[in-house]
Amino acid sequence: MRILILQHNRIENAGIFRQYLSEDGHDWLQVLLDEGENLPPLDGFDALWVMGGTMDAWEEVHYPWLRDEIELIGEAVEKRGMPFLGFCLGHQLLATALGGECAKSKQPEIGVLSVQLTEDGATGIIFDDIPDVFQCLQWHSSEVTKMPAGASCLATSPACSVQAMSWGPRAYSMQFHLGVDPEFVANWTAIPDHKLLLDAAYGENGISVLQSSCDDQMASFNNMAERVYINWLQATAQV
Repeated sequence: MRILILQHNRIENAGIFRQYLSEDGHDWLQVLLDEGENLPPLDGFDALWVMGGTMDAWEEVHYPWLRDEIELIGEAVEKRGMPFLGFCLGHQLLATALGGECAKSKQPEIGVLSVQLTEDGATGIIFDDIPDVFQCLQWHSSEVTKMPAGASCLATSPACSVQAMSWGPRAYSMQFHLGVDPEFVANWTAIPDHKLLLDAAYGENGISVLQSSCDDQMASFNNMAERVYINWLQATAQV
């Protein structure tokens, strides 16, 4: 497969997923939207991935390229039926592109926290062989508040009702982060906006607390990421 990966910060990349893609011989092009790189035409790509970012889905005045990105996501998913995978901001942008709504969270989620699969999530493809309740890395202060028509909620948490979503047979998105690798915490805490959220949640020892939590869960994080990656590939074969 040839995958188009949209990034909103150089550091917020596909993480451990890059290893799985390389091992399977897939090719990808990363586009750094916040650095002024242009969106390529969708022709020639087999799938679209959209990663996280510090901006909000509705901040088109401050980030004008969001308009074109949202339009591209809509074209890829709704018009072309391309396989899609989105995380954090990518989850919110999918909802926005398909007519859903996003807003600031009443309670931001920062750290390693629990998520529970819904009945649709537990019986569907993307979370096959994933526990009904699992630990994952959260780092967001905005969320999907209204899913687009035709979407299904696949996972939830007490602070965020739409933790994962599907639309059609081949579009999936998650509010949490699965591609965690050993450099994740160090890279992300170098971003001022992320560091502010972490400090607000954990105080001055936030980096060490989060790093320890991620280290403890790293094997589980990577196993889940590989399982979801395999499941997503299976879903891409659906008509």
